[in-house]
Parts: sequence; structure tokens; C-alpha cells
Amino acid sequence: MGAADAAGTPFGKVPGSALSRRDFALLWSAMLVTATGNTAMQTIIPPVGRSLGVDDFWMALAFTTSAVAWVVLAPIWARRSDSHGRKSLILIGLVGFITSTLGCAVALQAGLEGWVGVLPAMLGFAVVRAVYGLLGCATPAGTQAYLAARTRRSSRTVALSGLTAAFGLGTVIGPALVPAFALPGLELIGPLYVFAALGVATWVVVWRRLPDDRARVRRARSAAMGFPSASPTGASVRAATSAAPSGRLRWHDRRVRDWLVAGAITNTSMAGLLTVVGFYTIDVLGLDPARSLDEVGIVLMGGAIASLVAQWGVIPRSGWAPRQLIIVGAMVGIVGIVVVMLAASLYGLVLGYGIACLGFGLTRPGFASGASLAVPLAEQGAVAGLTTSVNGFAFIFAPTGTLLLYHAAPWLAFTVLIALLALSLALFGRTRG
Repeated sequence: MGAADAAGTPFGKVPGSALSRRDFALLWSAMLVTATGNTAMQTIIPPVGRSLGVDDFWMALAFTTSAVAWVVLAPIWARRSDSHGRKSLILIGLVGFITSTLGCAVALQAGLEGWVGVLPAMLGFAVVRAVYGLLGCATPAGTQAYLAARTRRSSRTVALSGLTAAFGLGTVIGPALVPAFALPGLELIGPLYVFAALGVATWVVVWRRLPDDRARVRRARSAAMGFPSASPTGASVRAATSAAPSGRLRWHDRRVRDWLVAGAITNTSMAGLLTVVGFYTIDVLGLDPARSLDEVGIVLMGGAIASLVAQWGVIPRSGWAPRQLIIVGAMVGIVGIVVVMLAASLYGLVLGYGIACLGFGLTRPGFASGASLAVPLAEQGAVAGLTTSVNGFAFIFAPTGTLLLYHAAPWLAFTVLIALLALSLALFGRTRG
């Protein structure tokens, strides 16, 4: 088995990394359970909203509260991890996931069962969902920083791709398990209770088994503890291998600015497509919202499988640099959105969404690894917080904005998503490396 093959295996030893297989599996599991629960939430929101008689726009707006909190809190949590350790950050994020998932299940069930009116149910859903933005953002920032601090620069793109593949697998498992976890009497809400329980189990395992890294973090802040660059030449490489942070890392820092802009643009397009594809599936196929879980789940699962192909297959074997991943991914994403826009059958929707997610499966690790490689070890927590914040930023405007465009004309919404990816190609052409 070559290096690429080993890196593409979820629980294989990551080449160039000091992480054990068990430690990588724990990081991977924390990412997996949160991604699975969130994708399950995305799967049930269209049918739940229409069963409650709530306009699609308001269902999307409920997610905006969480996204705003995510953007604000992710860098703050991550900066704390640079002094207090990344394991504690991961555990805090899992608490946020558990609390939010369980609370959302109760709020939505209260509305569906008629225990409270629709308005109180939706307000409760929005408030509890915000808890995920406040705390849940800590898990992806913590796992990325934990891995980056133990992985050689030359291997970090593949290693981060393997970690983010957990997100892709979660998006496969989520839609697939939603029908299976539709408990008697809780057909639409039952999966959320199950995923909250899985979150509790994951928290316990991570707490007991993942090594505490606080001592290592303190050492990293006072001396150069990372692996040396394979090619220690050029100003950008000298900056990336310097041990001392240059002050509080901000998004407009020249070292990471272009990577974060690329991530914001491509992730906004991805978030917009994810928001409307469930509603579009119901509308194109003429489905009963209360009985559409299977079809919506199939479409989302097709996209998730394609994302896994990108992160487990294409990235480890292609050897592409972060910049190439963003450019190729944006072009593939454009093709996929066009196919979705023209689709008139379930097959066409699955195919188009799958192609689009293949592209997004390249752009997400591309911008994250590019930003990580641009800063020294002592700033890995800070840069992980910024990239996590960028992921949340996409969900502030994309869900509501895309649905407003969608209700005006579906083709208009898809055209704007295509234009965003085209903009990322134009802007990122200026970026070096």
C-alpha cells in the first residue's frame, strides 16, 4: 500500500503524522457524528417545515441564527485552544451538538404534535439551534488544529482531507439512516433523538481515550516544535515554519486572506445548493412533503458519496496542491449545478448533485489546507478557527438568500450559485501556491 492509499484509509496511519491510528479515529469520529446529525437535520427540515405549514424562507432563517453565532464564536474558541488545548475544544463542541440536536427534536415535535403553536415551536427551534453555533463550532476547529499540530507540512493536505472526509461520510450516513431511525410515532423527529444519543457516546469515548494536549500546546507556543518544511525556501515558507505567532490572526492577514475568500465563496455556493436541493426535489418530483424523506435522502446521499470519492480517492492520488483543488473543484461544481438545474427526474437530480458535491469535496480541503500551511504551528488553533468560521459564514446568507431567489425563479437561484463559483475562479487566479 502506497502513501496515497494509506492516507486515503480512514483509520490507517497518516504518513508524515505523529497521530496514532486510535487518535485519528477519535478525531474522525467526532467529526463524523456531528456531520451525520446535521445532515439528518437538513434532510428532515423540508418535510417538517411543509408539514407545519411554515414557509420555506422561515425554515432557512432559523438556521441563520446558528450560523451567525458560529462565525463569531469559532475564532474565539480556537484562540483559546492555542493556550488551553484542543481536546477540551472538541469536547465543548460535542456538548453543543448534543444539546442543540436534542432541543431541536423537542421543539419540532412540540409543533408537530400540537403541544404548542407553530410560532412558539419555530422560535424554540431557532433558539436551540443557535446553541450549536455557540458551542458546536468548537469541534471542527479543535480536530483540525489537533491534527495539524502533529502532521508534517508536506503531508497536511492529504491528512486534512482524510479528516474532512468524515464530514462527507456523515452526509452519506445521515440521509441513509433517517428513514431507519423514523421511530414509531416519531417518523420525522425520531432520528434527531438517536443522533443526540450517539453524540453522548462519542463525547464519553473522546473524553476517556484522546490524549490531553495541553502540555504540548504550551511547548509549541514557546519553541518551534513542528516538522520542518520539505522545501524551506521563500518568505511564505519561512513564515509558515516560524514558531512565534505574529499577533492575533485575522481574516485579512495576507498569509491567509486569499484562502479564506476562496473558502467563503465556494462554501456559500455549496450551502445554497444544500438548502434548496431538498425543496427542489419535492417540487420537481411532485412529492407529498410528509412522504418525501426517501427521495430527498437519496439525492443528499448521492452527493455525499461523490464528496467521499473526492476526499478518499481523488485528493490522495492526485497530489494536487491546495490551489489546484480549489480551481478544479469550482469547475466541477459548476457542471454539477447546471445538471441539477436541468434535471426532471430523480436520476438527474442525484447525478447533478453528485457532480456538484464532487467539486465541493475538493474545494473544502483545498482552502483549509492552504490556510493551515500558511501559518506556523503556534497559530494552528487560530487558523482552524478562521476556516471553521468561514464554513459557518456561508450559512448566514446562503439559506435565506438562495430560497428567496428560488421562490422568484429556481433557475435564478442556480444561476447565482454558478456565478459564485465562477467568481472564485476569477479571484483565486491571483493567488500563488
